[in-house]
Amino acid sequence: MTLWQADLHRPPLASDSGAPLWELLLCSDDFSFSYGATAPQASINKAWVTEQIDTAIQKAGVTPSQIQVFRPQALSLLTTACEPLGIAVTPTRHTPALHQWLQQRAKWYPTQPHAIPIPYNPLHIESPPPVPLPEHLWGDRWGFTALSAYDFEQTLPYEPIPLRHLPNRLMPSRLGLASTTPVPGVVVDAGRQAMILAQWIQAYSPAWLSYVRGEPDGLILDAGLCDRWVFTTFGDPDVASAGQRFEQRKQQSQGLHFLLVRPDDSGMTTTGLWLLRQQL
Repeated sequence: MTLWQADLHRPPLASDSGAPLWELLLCSDDFSFSYGATAPQASINKAWVTEQIDTAIQKAGVTPSQIQVFRPQALSLLTTACEPLGIAVTPTRHTPALHQWLQQRAKWYPTQPHAIPIPYNPLHIESPPPVPLPEHLWGDRWGFTALSAYDFEQTLPYEPIPLRHLPNRLMPSRLGLASTTPVPGVVVDAGRQAMILAQWIQAYSPAWLSYVRGEPDGLILDAGLCDRWVFTTFGDPDVASAGQRFEQRKQQSQGLHFLLVRPDDSGMTTTGLWLLRQQL
Protein backbone atom coordinates (compact mmCIF):
# COMPACT_ATOMS: atom_id res chain seq x y z
CA MET A 1 0.00 0.00 0.00
CA THR A 2 1.36 3.39 -1.03
CA LEU A 3 0.43 6.07 1.50
CA TRP A 4 0.72 9.80 0.89
CA GLN A 5 0.00 12.67 3.23
CA ALA A 6 -1.49 15.95 2.05
CA ASP A 7 -2.26 19.45 3.21
CA LEU A 8 -4.02 22.40 1.61
CA HIS A 9 -3.45 25.55 3.63
CA ARG A 10 -2.71 29.25 3.50
CA PRO A 11 0.97 29.90 4.26
CA PRO A 12 2.26 33.39 5.14
CA LEU A 13 3.12 34.11 1.50
CA ALA A 14 1.80 36.44 -1.19
CA SER A 15 2.10 36.51 -4.97
CA ASP A 16 4.06 39.16 -6.87
CA SER A 17 0.84 41.20 -7.04
CA GLY A 18 0.31 40.91 -3.30
CA ALA A 19 -2.52 38.37 -3.43
CA PRO A 20 -2.47 35.77 -0.61
CA LEU A 21 -1.33 32.35 -1.77
CA TRP A 22 -2.63 28.91 -0.93
CA GLU A 23 -0.37 25.88 -0.93
CA LEU A 24 -0.91 22.19 -1.68
CA LEU A 25 1.68 19.83 -0.20
CA LEU A 26 1.94 16.11 -0.93
CA CYS A 27 4.49 13.65 0.42
CA SER A 28 4.90 9.93 0.90
CA ASP A 29 4.64 8.65 4.47
CA ASP A 30 8.40 7.96 4.52
CA PHE A 31 9.14 11.31 2.80
CA SER A 32 10.93 9.64 -0.08
CA PHE A 33 8.74 11.77 -2.37
CA SER A 34 7.36 15.28 -1.97
CA TYR A 35 5.53 17.77 -4.16
CA GLY A 36 4.27 21.29 -3.57
CA ALA A 37 2.33 23.91 -5.53
CA THR A 38 0.95 27.36 -4.78
CA ALA A 39 -1.78 29.47 -6.35
CA PRO A 40 -3.89 32.54 -5.50
CA GLN A 41 -7.05 31.83 -3.54
CA ALA A 42 -9.26 32.48 -6.59
CA SER A 43 -7.63 29.52 -8.38
CA ILE A 44 -8.13 27.00 -5.58
CA ASN A 45 -10.90 24.64 -6.64
CA LYS A 46 -11.48 20.95 -7.29
CA ALA A 47 -10.05 21.05 -10.83
CA TRP A 48 -6.81 22.73 -9.71
CA VAL A 49 -6.26 20.32 -6.82
CA THR A 50 -7.00 17.29 -9.02
CA GLU A 51 -4.55 18.58 -11.64
CA GLN A 52 -1.80 19.06 -9.05
CA ILE A 53 -2.29 15.62 -7.54
CA ASP A 54 -2.21 14.07 -11.01
CA THR A 55 1.02 15.96 -11.76
CA ALA A 56 2.53 14.65 -8.52
CA ILE A 57 1.52 11.11 -9.49
CA GLN A 58 3.26 11.48 -12.86
CA LYS A 59 6.43 12.71 -11.16
CA ALA A 60 6.37 9.99 -8.52
CA GLY A 61 5.62 7.23 -11.02
CA VAL A 62 3.11 5.68 -8.64
CA THR A 63 -0.49 6.32 -7.65
CA PRO A 64 -1.07 6.33 -3.90
CA SER A 65 -3.76 3.97 -2.67
CA GLN A 66 -4.59 6.37 0.13
CA ILE A 67 -3.94 10.01 1.00
CA GLN A 68 -4.01 10.99 4.67
CA VAL A 69 -5.24 14.45 5.71
CA PHE A 70 -4.96 16.03 9.17
CA ARG A 71 -6.46 19.49 8.58
CA PRO A 72 -10.29 19.54 8.87
CA GLN A 73 -10.63 22.56 6.57
CA ALA A 74 -8.75 20.72 3.79
CA LEU A 75 -10.59 17.42 4.02
CA SER A 76 -13.65 18.15 1.88
CA LEU A 77 -11.85 19.65 -1.12
CA LEU A 78 -9.09 17.04 -1.11
CA THR A 79 -11.69 14.26 -0.90
CA THR A 80 -13.67 15.52 -3.89
CA ALA A 81 -10.48 16.27 -5.86
CA CYS A 82 -9.24 12.72 -5.38
CA GLU A 83 -12.48 11.07 -6.53
CA PRO A 84 -11.70 11.32 -10.29
CA LEU A 85 -8.32 9.74 -9.59
CA GLY A 86 -9.79 6.84 -7.63
CA ILE A 87 -7.78 7.67 -4.50
CA ALA A 88 -9.21 7.22 -1.02
CA VAL A 89 -8.75 10.10 1.43
CA THR A 90 -8.45 9.25 5.11
CA PRO A 91 -8.74 11.77 7.95
CA THR A 92 -6.13 11.25 10.67
CA ARG A 93 -4.21 13.34 13.16
CA HIS A 94 -1.11 11.22 12.62
CA THR A 95 0.78 12.50 9.59
CA PRO A 96 4.33 12.71 11.02
CA ALA A 97 6.19 13.14 7.71
CA LEU A 98 3.92 16.00 6.65
CA HIS A 99 4.07 17.60 10.10
CA GLN A 100 7.85 17.65 10.02
CA TRP A 101 7.87 19.11 6.51
CA LEU A 102 5.41 21.84 7.51
CA GLN A 103 7.59 22.80 10.47
CA GLN A 104 10.60 23.02 8.18
CA ARG A 105 8.69 25.17 5.71
CA ALA A 106 7.50 27.46 8.50
CA LYS A 107 11.16 28.42 8.97
CA TRP A 108 11.60 28.87 5.21
CA TYR A 109 8.58 31.09 4.51
CA PRO A 110 10.01 34.23 6.21
CA THR A 111 13.06 34.09 3.91
CA GLN A 112 10.93 34.46 0.79
CA PRO A 113 10.57 37.81 -1.08
CA HIS A 114 6.81 38.12 -0.52
CA ALA A 115 6.57 36.66 2.96
CA ILE A 116 3.77 38.03 5.14
CA PRO A 117 5.14 38.94 8.59
CA ILE A 118 2.49 37.37 10.80
CA PRO A 119 2.66 34.79 13.62
CA TYR A 120 2.29 31.38 12.01
CA ASN A 121 1.91 27.87 13.38
CA PRO A 122 1.46 25.39 10.51
CA LEU A 123 0.10 22.65 12.79
CA HIS A 124 -2.47 24.70 14.69
CA ILE A 125 -5.99 23.29 14.52
CA GLU A 126 -8.92 25.05 16.12
CA SER A 127 -10.48 22.60 18.58
CA PRO A 128 -13.97 23.06 20.06
CA PRO A 129 -14.48 22.83 23.83
CA PRO A 130 -14.88 19.21 24.95
CA VAL A 131 -18.45 17.95 25.23
CA PRO A 132 -19.69 15.30 27.69
CA LEU A 133 -19.79 11.68 26.66
CA PRO A 134 -23.41 10.61 26.01
CA GLU A 135 -24.90 9.23 29.23
CA HIS A 136 -25.93 5.92 27.69
CA LEU A 137 -22.24 5.15 27.06
CA TRP A 138 -21.01 5.54 30.62
CA GLY A 139 -19.27 2.49 32.04
CA ASP A 140 -19.59 1.02 35.53
CA ARG A 141 -16.01 1.68 36.61
CA TRP A 142 -12.79 2.97 35.15
CA GLY A 143 -9.21 3.53 36.25
CA PHE A 144 -5.65 4.39 35.25
CA THR A 145 -3.21 1.53 34.78
CA ALA A 146 0.15 0.72 33.17
CA LEU A 147 1.94 -2.23 31.58
CA SER A 148 5.59 -2.55 30.76
CA ALA A 149 6.34 -2.16 27.07
CA TYR A 150 7.32 -5.84 26.94
CA ASP A 151 4.18 -7.08 28.69
CA PHE A 152 1.92 -4.97 26.50
CA GLU A 153 3.47 -6.17 23.27
CA GLN A 154 3.58 -9.81 24.30
CA THR A 155 0.05 -10.12 25.66
CA LEU A 156 -2.77 -7.80 24.58
CA PRO A 157 -2.19 -7.91 20.79
CA TYR A 158 -2.68 -11.70 20.88
CA GLU A 159 -5.96 -11.70 22.78
CA PRO A 160 -9.26 -12.26 20.86
CA ILE A 161 -10.51 -8.67 21.02
CA PRO A 162 -13.39 -7.84 18.63
CA LEU A 163 -12.59 -4.13 18.19
CA ARG A 164 -8.97 -3.07 18.08
CA HIS A 165 -6.62 -0.46 16.67
CA LEU A 166 -3.00 -1.50 17.11
CA PRO A 167 -0.90 0.13 14.36
CA ASN A 168 2.41 -1.63 13.94
CA ARG A 169 4.19 1.74 13.77
CA LEU A 170 3.05 2.47 17.34
CA MET A 171 4.24 -0.76 18.89
CA PRO A 172 6.66 0.01 21.76
CA SER A 173 9.53 -1.84 20.08
CA ARG A 174 9.03 0.16 16.86
CA LEU A 175 9.32 3.38 18.88
CA GLY A 176 12.52 2.13 20.48
CA LEU A 177 11.11 2.01 24.00
CA ALA A 178 12.98 -0.05 26.56
CA SER A 179 11.14 -3.24 27.50
CA THR A 180 10.68 -1.98 31.07
CA THR A 181 9.17 1.38 30.09
CA PRO A 182 5.68 1.73 31.59
CA VAL A 183 3.02 2.21 28.92
CA PRO A 184 0.13 3.99 30.66
CA GLY A 185 -3.46 3.16 29.96
CA VAL A 186 -7.08 3.66 30.90
CA VAL A 187 -9.31 0.65 31.56
CA VAL A 188 -13.10 0.92 31.47
CA ASP A 189 -15.32 -1.79 32.96
CA ALA A 190 -18.49 -1.02 31.05
CA GLY A 191 -20.71 -3.99 31.90
CA ARG A 192 -23.49 -4.56 29.38
CA GLN A 193 -22.55 -1.29 27.68
CA ALA A 194 -19.08 -2.58 26.78
CA MET A 195 -19.79 -3.31 23.11
CA ILE A 196 -21.87 -0.15 22.61
CA LEU A 197 -19.12 1.99 24.14
CA ALA A 198 -16.39 0.23 22.15
CA GLN A 199 -18.29 0.67 18.89
CA TRP A 200 -18.79 4.37 19.65
CA ILE A 201 -15.08 4.85 20.35
CA GLN A 202 -14.12 2.99 17.17
CA ALA A 203 -16.52 5.07 15.08
CA TYR A 204 -15.07 8.35 16.35
CA SER A 205 -11.43 7.38 15.62
CA PRO A 206 -9.75 8.00 19.01
CA ALA A 207 -6.51 10.00 18.87
CA TRP A 208 -5.36 10.28 22.49
CA LEU A 209 -6.44 10.62 26.11
CA SER A 210 -5.26 13.32 28.51
CA TYR A 211 -5.77 14.10 32.17
CA VAL A 212 -6.81 17.72 32.71
CA ARG A 213 -6.88 19.53 36.03
CA GLY A 214 -9.97 21.53 36.85
CA GLU A 215 -13.00 21.75 39.06
CA PRO A 216 -13.64 18.88 38.71
CA ASP A 217 -10.65 17.17 37.09
CA GLY A 218 -11.34 15.32 33.89
CA LEU A 219 -10.18 12.74 31.39
CA ILE A 220 -10.44 14.14 27.85
CA LEU A 221 -10.66 12.01 24.72
CA ASP A 222 -9.43 13.69 21.53
CA ALA A 223 -10.91 11.97 18.49
CA GLY A 224 -11.33 12.41 14.77
CA LEU A 225 -9.54 15.49 13.43
CA CYS A 226 -10.61 17.98 16.09
CA ASP A 227 -13.35 16.47 18.27
CA ARG A 228 -12.93 16.49 22.05
CA TRP A 229 -15.01 14.54 24.57
CA VAL A 230 -15.16 14.62 28.36
CA PHE A 231 -14.64 10.92 28.95
CA THR A 232 -15.21 11.27 32.70
CA THR A 233 -14.82 13.75 35.55
CA PHE A 234 -13.72 13.21 39.14
CA GLY A 235 -12.80 15.02 42.33
CA ASP A 236 -11.06 12.24 44.24
CA PRO A 237 -7.46 13.31 45.10
CA ASP A 238 -6.17 9.74 44.74
CA VAL A 239 -7.56 9.53 41.21
CA ALA A 240 -6.06 12.94 40.47
CA SER A 241 -2.65 11.66 41.59
CA ALA A 242 -3.10 8.66 39.30
CA GLY A 243 -3.95 11.06 36.47
CA GLN A 244 -0.74 12.97 37.06
CA ARG A 245 1.23 9.69 36.96
CA PHE A 246 -0.59 8.85 33.71
CA GLU A 247 0.69 12.09 32.15
CA GLN A 248 4.20 11.58 33.54
CA ARG A 249 4.31 8.09 32.07
CA LYS A 250 3.18 9.44 28.70
CA GLN A 251 6.26 11.67 28.76
CA GLN A 252 8.44 8.59 29.34
CA SER A 253 6.69 6.54 26.63
CA GLN A 254 6.91 9.20 23.87
CA GLY A 255 3.19 9.88 24.23
CA LEU A 256 2.23 6.22 23.81
CA HIS A 257 -0.72 4.94 25.85
CA PHE A 258 -3.75 2.69 25.47
CA LEU A 259 -7.49 2.54 26.08
CA LEU A 260 -9.12 -0.76 26.98
CA VAL A 261 -12.85 -1.46 27.29
CA ARG A 262 -14.12 -4.68 28.84
CA PRO A 263 -17.37 -5.94 30.39
CA ASP A 264 -15.82 -6.44 33.85
CA ASP A 265 -12.55 -7.02 35.68
CA SER A 266 -12.70 -10.83 35.50
CA GLY A 267 -9.88 -10.87 32.94
CA MET A 268 -11.89 -13.26 30.77
CA THR A 269 -12.89 -10.94 27.93
CA THR A 270 -11.88 -7.63 26.40
CA THR A 271 -14.21 -5.79 24.05
CA GLY A 272 -12.02 -3.02 22.62
CA LEU A 273 -8.37 -1.99 22.64
CA TRP A 274 -6.79 1.10 21.11
CA LEU A 275 -3.08 1.94 21.09
CA LEU A 276 -2.86 5.73 21.01
CA ARG A 277 -0.10 8.31 20.84
CA GLN A 278 -0.18 11.99 21.69
CA GLN A 279 2.42 14.11 19.93
CA LEU A 280 4.23 15.78 22.84
